Amino acid sequence: MYSPMTKNVVALFGSNLLGGNTDKLLMEAIRGVEDAGCTVQRINVARENLAGCSQIYSCMFEDRCSNEDGVNKYHTMLKEADGLIIATPVMTYGIPGQLKSFMDRCQPFYMAKYFRKKSFITKEHAKIRRTLFICIAGMNTPDVFIGPVLTTKAYCEIIDAKYGDELLQNDMDTILKIENKPDIMKAAYEKGRALGEAIAKARE
Repeated sequence: MYSPMTKNVVALFGSNLLGGNTDKLLMEAIRGVEDAGCTVQRINVARENLAGCSQIYSCMFEDRCSNEDGVNKYHTMLKEADGLIIATPVMTYGIPGQLKSFMDRCQPFYMAKYFRKKSFITKEHAKIRRTLFICIAGMNTPDVFIGPVLTTKAYCEIIDAKYGDELLQNDMDTILKIENKPDIMKAAYEKGRALGEAIAKARE
């Protein structure tokens, strides 16, 4: 359950590629969060053996998912977190499948908040919780982030973790390595640190 002493951030990593460009930005953001005095729990979503939502809607009446494949422990982590980092590449103008499926599996949050009118997150805790969204895309098109951003904003609303900031970098097919954009690497650290500092300040 929520503890006023945790100052904990959950980092959702949506890529299959460990050590790639998305991972490097996430690690910089995590470093910033930790330097601000918060702890980070990272979930490599694409490497978790979680099923998609079966849409049986038992969560309309229960506080947990009835599919006992391990997802409920992640729901507990999300409930207790003071902040969230979501880091992902764009796939076909959207969120990659495994990460989108993970978001869909948070249906118990939706049912608690909107169907039973009793959110898992208290109003006090919701004031603290915020999300940093990090997203990269290969293409250099003006609308490439519209889908991922809209999906993430909806997800943040459902789990009561305000969409607070974002770091979006397109044209990676040309840039190739994120190290070629030191300003973006620096921004990832600074935005992570700002997230951690905001959480720490809210706890004072």
